[in-house]
Amino acid sequence: MPTIQDVARRARVSTATVSRVLSTPGVVSEATRERVMAAVDALGYEPNHAAKSLRTLRTAKIVVTVPDISNPFFSSVIRGAEEAAQAAGYSVLLGDTRHSTEREEQYAGMLRRKEADGVIFLGHRLPDTLAELIGRQGARAPVVNGCEFSPDLGVSSAHIDNAAAAAEAMDLLYGLGHRAIGVITGPLASPISRDRLDGVRASAARHGAETALRIATGDFSVESGEREAQGLLAGADTPTALFCFSDEMAMGALAAARRAGRRCPDDLSLVGFDDIRFARYLDPPLTTVSQPMEDLGRTAVALLLDILAGRQTTPRSVTLPHHLAVRGSTGPARR
Repeated sequence: MPTIQDVARRARVSTATVSRVLSTPGVVSEATRERVMAAVDALGYEPNHAAKSLRTLRTAKIVVTVPDISNPFFSSVIRGAEEAAQAAGYSVLLGDTRHSTEREEQYAGMLRRKEADGVIFLGHRLPDTLAELIGRQGARAPVVNGCEFSPDLGVSSAHIDNAAAAAEAMDLLYGLGHRAIGVITGPLASPISRDRLDGVRASAARHGAETALRIATGDFSVESGEREAQGLLAGADTPTALFCFSDEMAMGALAAARRAGRRCPDDLSLVGFDDIRFARYLDPPLTTVSQPMEDLGRTAVALLLDILAGRQTTPRSVTLPHHLAVRGSTGPARR
């Protein structure tokens, strides 16, 4: 069985450098990383993480909790997180909390019991167990939030500018001549829903269309999008455009529009949020705010690794770029 000394000899580096490449690759040059990883692959070397954890009190495991594993948005974020964790020599333990505070606490307890080195939570709630840890350790606590952003939590986070992204989506619709716009938000307990709604209202105010807004609250699911769109499209003076705070809700809204005899985009323009991989394959292809989902996961892991390595003393908020992917589901307002 190959040893770390064998890898070091083949890569022409010290064993300490091999260890750094496998544990904190960000501190090693790209050329050295590639040489070491080529040697690892050629020799079939596998680090003995169990022995390492006994020596360092590290488990080489990261817990990532997600509120809804069935949501395609989160699956892409998790893919990016796992890729970054694996590259740094960590395994990812995935927890599907299903919006349950009890489940959130169970997974958070793994950090207290030393069953994991850190936690990345992709929801908006901070479990009490983690809040207590942050109260004691501050920014040194190995806890990071992905996707949501609330400075009140006191943790590092990776996210986009949700208010700006929502405003851009609304500006597009107003630019196409739409005035009566329906908006289906996510749960307003979530900071991202509140931030997006702030962006919606800011755009409406700029265009003098605040009173024409019709707002309904969903839960990011297909079913809630269909249900809320059905209500918005019923009766007189219905919207000529809908903006949904997730692509899944937009998919449900599209189904409701078809049942109501509304053609997209001829009778109704539709905008989603996330740019999940199904969005471009809808009929018509969905206009949506495109989030860098895998990069959100990678960045959350990078923030956590910085905390574990002692390189971070204050919470960091990393805002990643987004863009508006304009496709066939949006068009000029009907006259």
